[in-house]
Amino acid sequence: MSAVIKCLLLAVALMLEPTLAAAKPPEGWPFLEFNEAVRAAKRLMKNGFMMRYSEADDFGKPSNAFLLCTFWYIDALASVGRRSEALELFNNLLARRNHVGLLSEDIDPKTGELWGNFPQTYSQVGLILSAMRLSRSWEEGLWHAS
Repeated sequence: MSAVIKCLLLAVALMLEPTLAAAKPPEGWPFLEFNEAVRAAKRLMKNGFMMRYSEADDFGKPSNAFLLCTFWYIDALASVGRRSEALELFNNLLARRNHVGLLSEDIDPKTGELWGNFPQTYSQVGLILSAMRLSRSWEEGLWHAS
C-alpha cells in the first residue's frame, strides 16, 4: 500500500472518529486542527464534495467524488460545532438527489451529475445519519423554537 493511500485512509479514519466515539470531542482536541487541514487540502475538496483520494490509481486520476466521504465530513464538522458549514454542504448534497430522492455512489464535482452504483446504500445511509446529526432534537425544537 502506498504512503499516499495510507495517509488518506488515516484521514478518513480521523474524520469518522467523533462519530464512532458517539460523543462530542473535548475542546482543544486535535480533530479541530485536522479538520482545518482537510478543509484546506484542495486536492480532496472539489466544489463542496470530498474526493475519496486524489492520486492516480489503476484507473487513472479520480474525477468523481465519493458521496459517503462528503457525508462523513459533514458529520465531522457537526461534531466539532461547525453546524452552519455542515448544513451548507448537506443542503448542497440534498439538491443533487434525483426526482425520487435517491443518490448514487459518486458525483461529478464539476457538473453535479450522479455516477457509479445507483441507488447506493452507503450514500442513502450517509444522508440519513447526517440529517439526524444536523436535526434539532425534539426537546430543543419544543423549548427553543425560533
